Amino acid sequence: MASSRVKIGALVPLESIHGKGCSVSNVPVFEGYNLFGRNDLKICDKRVSRKHVSLNASANGTIEVLVEGPNPIIVCSQGQRKKICSNDKVLIKDGDIVELIPGTHLFKYKEIGNDNSCQTPQKSTGPSKREKRQSEKRESSVAKRTKQILEDEALVRDLQQMEDESLLEGSSGKKEALRDFRVSKDKISDTFRLTLVQGIPSWANLNSVTISDVIQGDVLVTVLSNYMVDIDWLLSACPTLKNVPHVLVAHGESGASFDHLLKSKLKNWVFHKPPLPISYGTHHSKAMFLVYPTGVRIIVHTANLIHVDWNNKTQGLWMQDFPWKDASILSNRSPFENDLVDYLYALKLPELQVNLPSIGNVSINAAFFRMFDYSSAKVRLVASVPGYHTGSSLKKWGHMKLRSLLEECKFSKEFCKSPLIYQFSSLGSLDEKWLNEFGSSLSAGKTDDESHLGIGKPSIIFPTVEDVRCSLEGYAAGGAIPSPQKNVEKDFLKKYWARWKAGHVGRCHAMPHIKTYTRYNGQSIAWFLLTSANLSKAAWGALQKNGTQLMIRSYELGVLFLPSAVHHGSSFSCTGNSNVISSGSDSSSHTHKKKTQLVSLCWNKGGESNSSQEIVRLPIPYQLPPPPYTSEDIPWSWDKRYTKKDVYGQTWPRHVQMYTSEDS
Repeated sequence: MASSRVKIGALVPLESIHGKGCSVSNVPVFEGYNLFGRNDLKICDKRVSRKHVSLNASANGTIEVLVEGPNPIIVCSQGQRKKICSNDKVLIKDGDIVELIPGTHLFKYKEIGNDNSCQTPQKSTGPSKREKRQSEKRESSVAKRTKQILEDEALVRDLQQMEDESLLEGSSGKKEALRDFRVSKDKISDTFRLTLVQGIPSWANLNSVTISDVIQGDVLVTVLSNYMVDIDWLLSACPTLKNVPHVLVAHGESGASFDHLLKSKLKNWVFHKPPLPISYGTHHSKAMFLVYPTGVRIIVHTANLIHVDWNNKTQGLWMQDFPWKDASILSNRSPFENDLVDYLYALKLPELQVNLPSIGNVSINAAFFRMFDYSSAKVRLVASVPGYHTGSSLKKWGHMKLRSLLEECKFSKEFCKSPLIYQFSSLGSLDEKWLNEFGSSLSAGKTDDESHLGIGKPSIIFPTVEDVRCSLEGYAAGGAIPSPQKNVEKDFLKKYWARWKAGHVGRCHAMPHIKTYTRYNGQSIAWFLLTSANLSKAAWGALQKNGTQLMIRSYELGVLFLPSAVHHGSSFSCTGNSNVISSGSDSSSHTHKKKTQLVSLCWNKGGESNSSQEIVRLPIPYQLPPPPYTSEDIPWSWDKRYTKKDVYGQTWPRHVQMYTSEDS
């Protein structure tokens, strides 16, 4: 019990760097193990974990701080601010300041006898004059450092505002384009959404989504697929999951991260790590499958299940709801259904035995997902699974799957030899031969007169060092862009580099973790892919044996938007009152087919002239065409040294373990 333990000090709340008080009483520190987290704050800040830090205090006054949560802390000691990442330790002493989140929730550690709030009945002689001078000097240094940080942050905000205003003034209402981007309930599956980002203008979060916006309602079974999973954050961000009877998590965690996952899991949760038969692979797919009494909701997205991914970075998300199949069409199978079930089989998911209302006892496995009607699917799935794929499987996965889908489509002549975009957050070890192979797949397709579109020149959109330094997270954002110098600084890549410019969606300083690939002409889009796959052979696969075999190391999943003819009629929702689109043979009697035209948010409405086409706006978060690198632009490498301080006054490298180079 705390009352029987020896109190040796306290954490005293201070004002944050941003001028916000902590609004919490002194937190006592006792000899031995102490835990400090969100429950000790009077405000609910979900960035702070319930088990944020632990303090191991010895009788001699030594305090060892261990970062238990996923987010880093800052320790200010002798005028120096040092970032301490998850699972790392640091020693603190009297007068040191701990920032639970960089810049916010500041606490100064005070030993017994050095602070009136920590006094015991024993007589205190008080600090000596020398100790006072040293303490004042430390506080003065911290104050100077804080002032400099505030000035740096103000400068970055001013630059961002000037940059965004300049872009908007010169682009005839691009900001208004985002303001006007509204997606009605019956059109949600036609497009994708950007996730909400903290610290950007409110207009930039219009129509953006949070994880709790998509996981809602009476969910019976949840299958979560991801690379990194923080259960403490996940449950706080999406309390609905606490009430789901059955949860299966397919993950890519290992080592200490997986051990922590096991300690945190709820009784009704099952963890599964899909098999990785080839070295250096990872389970990297990011998706959610939610089973409701009325149907299933499928969500494909780009964010790890951790706080920073859903709050500080540019991410994308697509979802669509599908009803249960009517008994008369149980044998009907759509291409979307076949691709989905084949992918789920490859994961080798453990079977869950559940009892569903109106359905009865069923096994939740890959075959279970054939019970839903996917005939209204607005996208095609493009997945990767590890293995050596030959024969009929050669074009089933990776970039060869994308090639085969594009080969089946007809595109407008305006896309002949039009450019390509590769946008991602991690660059693998590439060579020109493979880049040409990949480009051939993304250049596939024909026009209505059977002419081949031809090879498109790619632009590789990738953050520069300055982008990372001036980002919302400073250099810490570079931990989620895990590309080593040896991969980034290859000469043949120089002609492809393009800037991350996202002023029209207010995300210039929200570093991209989203991954997208597209072919475009002006603001018109031939096709668009939202995916978990970074630009690497591991993710997309590499042809071997004279093109007869495709070798893939990792699991990936994406959705492909095509200008195909789709059914338009009453939509279906698992969480609201809506009509179901029947997939029976008479479906044409109450729906109609209309070819879609894909465009960016900045597409000019004046160009709309074909009434037989339906315009679908995609919130592509970067400027088209993207500006090429200048001679001063340097692509970010996370293993390179940078001495110019970021907005938090930090240099790089810093020990960031949030991502690994295998997050590809």
